[in-house]
Amino acid sequence: MEFRLPKIFARPPEQKASRAQALFALFAEAKPYWSPKNISDLAREGYAKNPVAYRCVRTIAEAVASLPLAMYDGLRELDRHPLLGLLARPNPRETRADFLEAVASHLLVAGNSYIELVAIAGEPRELYALRPDRMKVISGREGWPEAYEYSVAGRSVRFEMQETEGTPPPILHIKLFNPADDHYGLSPLEAAHRALDIHNAASGWNKALLDNAARPSGALVYSAASGNLSQDQFERLKSELELNFQGAQNAGRPLLLEGGLDWKSLSLSPKDMDFIEAKHAAAREIALAFGVPPMLLGIPGDNTFSNYQEANRSFYRGTAVPFANRLLSALTNWLAPAYGEKLRLEPDLDQVQALSSERESLWRRVNEAGFLSDDEKRAAVGYGPKAG
Repeated sequence: MEFRLPKIFARPPEQKASRAQALFALFAEAKPYWSPKNISDLAREGYAKNPVAYRCVRTIAEAVASLPLAMYDGLRELDRHPLLGLLARPNPRETRADFLEAVASHLLVAGNSYIELVAIAGEPRELYALRPDRMKVISGREGWPEAYEYSVAGRSVRFEMQETEGTPPPILHIKLFNPADDHYGLSPLEAAHRALDIHNAASGWNKALLDNAARPSGALVYSAASGNLSQDQFERLKSELELNFQGAQNAGRPLLLEGGLDWKSLSLSPKDMDFIEAKHAAAREIALAFGVPPMLLGIPGDNTFSNYQEANRSFYRGTAVPFANRLLSALTNWLAPAYGEKLRLEPDLDQVQALSSERESLWRRVNEAGFLSDDEKRAAVGYGPKAG
């Protein structure tokens, strides 16, 4: 009978002792590190640390909050209404602009925005914008949200979503479409998080390079007579290089070479990499995710608009107004049952200065349409029929 040793006692394969003779690489190719995508990290790395994302959020939120509003009951425009008064002063601490800016900013940064309603005897009295990172959706048996749980300072408050006739539910959840989640929206910051990381990393690299008197990375050549480093010399040199010269925080740090060591540059210098253009490309991608023309942010390149006025008009028409319509329609659908009316709240585009040329053109074309009656002309420009 032939006896064979178990595999654990088998002879290990031979290993090469060579360390590429006189050359070894300082850096190895590695996978890119992308920042986490939870709400807190997106808010910190995107909104708080990236000027492009911050300006995009502020530009959209301030534009939405500053739009003049018009309320309609069917086709009839209302000059006064309790809902208009509630939005004018949603709570004792905020004005309409503050409240709408907070709601829009939460939606842009987190992809979700939550509004709490305080009602007395079924009548809406106050509105509060709640932080999305503190809110949790509780799903029912059928998969729809049956409650919301808001946690702060170690305590939690549960809001039941039971609807009664004439009384809106206590929480309004506005979210951006997310194809991979049933309950939480997808933030533009999450879609642009790789461009955010590139933009932030380029800024960090540039700062570290300036702090360390810029020199690119490369390889060390050992040219002593023996041509090889001992194991102890290799491990010590490797650990010192990794500790003191590897990473963005040590970018460009000068090396003190001795004992036959010589530096050979391998990687591209920042000038060759043209990281300024890389930053601009990342900035344009961030602006693209938010729908803000790069010209409005002062980003060079890809200026497809002939002037600033045209870019501003495109921003209002393609981003600010649709975003405002989303918020206002959600608010009116939520609160209208408390007033028993078919209310509609829309931006008053006739008072938006950026769209004045478009409105002027519309008014002129409608006025010249002699085949339309006065009421048909009024309907074409967004007004109801004449009184009486």
